[in-house]
Amino acid sequence: MRRLGDDVGIRAPSLYKHFPNKRAVEAALIEEAFGEMGAALHAAVERPGRRGPVAAVLGAYRRTALSSPNLYKLATGPDVPREMLAPDLEAWSGEPFYLATGEPHLAQALWALAHGMTILEIEGRFWEDSDLDRTWRIAATTFASTAGRV
Repeated sequence: MRRLGDDVGIRAPSLYKHFPNKRAVEAALIEEAFGEMGAALHAAVERPGRRGPVAAVLGAYRRTALSSPNLYKLATGPDVPREMLAPDLEAWSGEPFYLATGEPHLAQALWALAHGMTILEIEGRFWEDSDLDRTWRIAATTFASTAGRV
């Protein structure tokens, strides 16, 4: 709480003037993460460019997560207080996976791949000499070729 207070320019105890407890602060941060991710993914699927919607969504997901890795891990960890979040925010933020693939199970598989690769990248778990950009491109190509055939 001290570090968060420092980041926003107030003393830690003053945070409790705005939030009833630490869990409420976490929920607000998670809502911010879902909002940022959802906005980036929706923009990507609406304007995919030459890469196509699957590659655009994967690229936006990776960039957004890597830009704030701790916030990403908070929002995708095991203790997300869904009951404290804005209704349907989490579903809205993930909807572009379906919009990019057109099939719910393929969308879920694409999200699982994106999340798994992102966590591995954040945690530094890929081989040191891995060409991660190439790995992401291969994933996008593979999923894009599957879309419409499932």
